[in-house]
Amino acid sequence: MTAGGARSRWPRYDFPMRRSTVVAVVALASSCGTTTANNPPPARLTAKDIVQRSSPAIVRINAGADKVGTGFILDKSGIVATNLHVVLGESTIKVSLLDGTQYPVLQIEGVDLDRDLALLRILPVKELPTLKLGDSSAVSAGDQIVAIGNPLGVFDYSVTNGLISQIRHICDQQEVAAQHCKEFTVLQISAAISPGSSGGPLFNQSGEVVGVTTAIVTAGQNLNFAVPGNYLKPLFAQHAGMSPAQFAKATQPAEAQPGASVPARHVPHHEVAIWDGCKPDDISDVYQEIEEAIESGAPLYNDGKHEACYRIYEGTAVKFEHDGPCAGVRSAFGDGLLRASHLTSYTEKAWAMRDTFDGLLDAAVRWRDQNQGAPSGRKPRAKPTKK
Repeated sequence: MTAGGARSRWPRYDFPMRRSTVVAVVALASSCGTTTANNPPPARLTAKDIVQRSSPAIVRINAGADKVGTGFILDKSGIVATNLHVVLGESTIKVSLLDGTQYPVLQIEGVDLDRDLALLRILPVKELPTLKLGDSSAVSAGDQIVAIGNPLGVFDYSVTNGLISQIRHICDQQEVAAQHCKEFTVLQISAAISPGSSGGPLFNQSGEVVGVTTAIVTAGQNLNFAVPGNYLKPLFAQHAGMSPAQFAKATQPAEAQPGASVPARHVPHHEVAIWDGCKPDDISDVYQEIEEAIESGAPLYNDGKHEACYRIYEGTAVKFEHDGPCAGVRSAFGDGLLRASHLTSYTEKAWAMRDTFDGLLDAAVRWRDQNQGAPSGRKPRAKPTKK
């Protein structure tokens, strides 16, 4: 399908609200297909082999005046995968190949707002080299991986390798069943990524793409993440056919849209056991500091200063993610920071952290009721809601 003949099937959505409908996974074209169970396992490649084979299909993306990211070609006719945040809100998007050839993006072919993915269409003058998607559901902690990107938008085709450190569930089955969010899992990786590498391919040892490098949480541990490659597969069924101008208008950050609504709440429900290993005074300290963060941040949010509100919330979360008094607390704050890192506006980020806070406050109150002790703080009254 050429760019001029694409028919628009862009799904309607309210940008600040996260979509909750789970999209069915569809089969890709043969150029992007996964290995079947009947085929012998592919040969293992060295990092050097992967770089030599894949570099022609890895691209640099320039969006707007100053955004730089990475992408990779999935279809020889000109379909490029990247992170949504690389191109979000931009109408002028260009793709540069390894040989220096540059193409304008003519259409946005697919978008996954929740998982930070986008498919772009260019119109090349010849068939393009492509990368093959592997089965990201088959990866596990300890698997070796290779990432290639454009860190800081300067060091083209920089290569890092490492391991799958952990598979983390951002939206679990309970939240999916309650229609709070789409199922969402991310791959935590030890390979270093940097701004500009967003949207780059993450390879398994067979040279297949199993992820899209997407986020860095610099709080505490400088954690790196990738979105599983299997999430790209449903995007081929969208055929959105949206022009860059339409896309830019539809994906303006929430703060730039008049009358932007409050995002849907996703307050986690923690078992009281999340406090295991914490002393009563530790629980009181966490409760009190969350309360103080809300009382400082909420008025800023109400005045329209959403980034300032988020930064206050983030500071408290960073502190406890790194130096929390027990493992459950560190994990809860880490999950909140990770969720916020995948959101595109400070409105959403502020609410993601507020959800993290409210989940822990609720768990602290239930711990108090079960143990006949009380966190020393008072229940917060300031709410980050719009006036």
